[in-house]
Amino acid sequence: MRLKDIEINPSTMKLEVNVMEIPNSCVIVICDGKAKLRELPTFGEYKIITHQGKIKRMRKDEGEEF
Repeated sequence: MRLKDIEINPSTMKLEVNVMEIPNSCVIVICDGKAKLRELPTFGEYKIITHQGKIKRMRKDEGEEF
């Protein structure tokens, strides 16, 4: 699953998420009034790279035990 934008209500600045509609294992990241959801890999790492206090990149490294 790629990054998915999640809407923040501009009048209330609230984020509402229905937990029944999102993956069991995921991360929601918020920066500059934007929210994004990403499903976490079964095996691997998910890195959030920041620069000057803002999110610059989100990267996943997948792997599997041998």
